Amino acid sequence: MQKFTTCLWFDGRAEEARDYYVSVFKNSKVLKTLRYGDVGPGPTGSVMTAAFELEGQEFVALNGGPLFKFTPAISIVVNCTTQAEVDDLWAKLSMGGAEMQCGWVTDKFGVSWQVIPRALIELVSDPDQQKAARVFKAMMPMKKLDIATLKKAAEQPSRANPGRDQWPLT
Repeated sequence: MQKFTTCLWFDGRAEEARDYYVSVFKNSKVLKTLRYGDVGPGPTGSVMTAAFELEGQEFVALNGGPLFKFTPAISIVVNCTTQAEVDDLWAKLSMGGAEMQCGWVTDKFGVSWQVIPRALIELVSDPDQQKAARVFKAMMPMKKLDIATLKKAAEQPSRANPGRDQWPLT
């Protein structure tokens, strides 16, 4: 059992969300479903929690009612190795949801995800701060992140006025 498990609060859609996420991610599985008993607070027999695993990470979907809603203040980061993986996950997670800036997407349940290519982290971590700043600047207007465009920004020669591209961006 892992030390930390993310619990996602839903209003009656925990089982649906679990089944959806398990269908989106290749290495995933349903773990356990617990149902409300006679003492509630949900209707007897209805799903209380739906546990699942995505790529080795455990999650619990809880039918907690309408009290709380998801916000982008909490998001799930998905580190992708290829553009094909970014494209696939982006298409699936954005279906019925909303595309946001910088690789963020809100799915049809309101959960925020960051679909991030590992190449982005490598490029913005480059010791050449001008290169990292160019990559960051190229990323800012993007919704779905494009690895080729990010790499192209990294490879651009420095301009005559290097101060403009200093990190952090201003």
